[in-house]
Amino acid sequence: MDETHQPVPAARQPLIQRTLAEWKTLALLGGPIWIAQVAQMANGVIDTVMAGHASAEDLAAVGIGSSLWMPLFLFFMGLLGALQPIISGYNGAGTTRKIMPATWQGIYIAAVGSVIMALLLTNVQPVLSILKLDPHTAGITQGYLDAFAWGIPALLLLNALRGLTDGLGHTRVIMAFSVLSTAINLPLNYILIYGKLGLPAMGGVGCGWATSISNGVAAVAMLIYLNRSQTFRQFHLIADWVKPNWLRIRYILGIGVPIGFTIFVEASMFSVIALFLAPLGPVVVAGHQIALNVVSLMFMLPLSLGMALTLRVSFLVGARAPGTARLISRSSLILAAGVALVFASLLHIFSNAIANLYTGDVEVQAVTIRLLTFAALFQIADVIQVTCISALRGYKDTRIPMFIMLFSFWVLSLPLGYVLTFTDWLWPAMGAAGFWVALTVGLTSASLLLGWRLFGFQPDSGVDTEDKLQQCQADPNIG
Repeated sequence: MDETHQPVPAARQPLIQRTLAEWKTLALLGGPIWIAQVAQMANGVIDTVMAGHASAEDLAAVGIGSSLWMPLFLFFMGLLGALQPIISGYNGAGTTRKIMPATWQGIYIAAVGSVIMALLLTNVQPVLSILKLDPHTAGITQGYLDAFAWGIPALLLLNALRGLTDGLGHTRVIMAFSVLSTAINLPLNYILIYGKLGLPAMGGVGCGWATSISNGVAAVAMLIYLNRSQTFRQFHLIADWVKPNWLRIRYILGIGVPIGFTIFVEASMFSVIALFLAPLGPVVVAGHQIALNVVSLMFMLPLSLGMALTLRVSFLVGARAPGTARLISRSSLILAAGVALVFASLLHIFSNAIANLYTGDVEVQAVTIRLLTFAALFQIADVIQVTCISALRGYKDTRIPMFIMLFSFWVLSLPLGYVLTFTDWLWPAMGAAGFWVALTVGLTSASLLLGWRLFGFQPDSGVDTEDKLQQCQADPNIG
């Protein structure tokens, strides 16, 4: 156990000193996670910009292809994200013998997920037909996804191995290999899209091959590092191989499926909103996409802190320090609110400059500035909800939060957004701003309900859920 990355809390420290020490730990864990998240986002930006310089058809194909694989990837990323609190809890409890078996079950889940994801993405012709794409663009889209599919096993393997490295508090590892992947993706895009070094110009299809190759190199490099690193010497990935164990897989899925579904619900809602706004014209859609891109970039920081909070809470629960786990869970809301106020102020003050940075079209700028004003309003609710749900994931409480998010986004926010945008039932039709008001309402609902869940949550004491499953298998009369 490396207490440099996940220190055991000192006894009888003053409250403020303990809080600041925990915030420092969050920063040390979360900083590398933030860099990794930004590097992963950069891959999408690089693909979009470079495909756009090839042709409009290549840009459209890469955009459509990305919108098809991204929700699937986010689901499996969330599912495999269960490994992080599980392994962090084992690390805190000192039960390191359970870490490699859990990692291997995650690898098996990633392998099955790779097959499912590849089969879906290499057979999207019915979806492309529904979208009524012209044959040329549809062909590029399918070619892009066919090439991308070869890198799916490496992509999901990286996320499974991330459960090991992040769970042990070494968040700089995934940061390094995410940056490596981006660094490889950029020149490969240039070579394969435009046909350099004697290779044929592949356009948007080249983006898929570049992403697959960069993911493959990063996955192989990470495997080599884990097997040779002094830090991970006690964890032998190959020597500590274990067979698939359904009970352990079931335990991971029980925590991970709600996380994956929650992320999928949130991501897919933004896609649905973009489709609803399409009839309002390209100016409105462009302004919406710019505002959404800005908010997504800003969200990376609270999201990274939330991921660090998940690691920290699960470690403290495993280390039998429930008081400190409760302290960091609740005090992080103060930290989150401070971050949100800063972001809201920046959006309010610099909305004009941000719009000018993205586009020179005056009409698009006007829509963007208006929507950024509403984006500033929901910052506090957005940051607080991700903080609450991250803390709950640290307690391995994922099912109730999933239903809360489903209610807040799909039952409350989306219908309300449609009503405010297109009808005069509650207010004169607001256009795109209606969906942003509804997002604020949905996020406020989520933050309040998740906060109520967090403050009232009583973690199980005694036997670990996984151990209960093992006992039930051994003796059906238990439980």
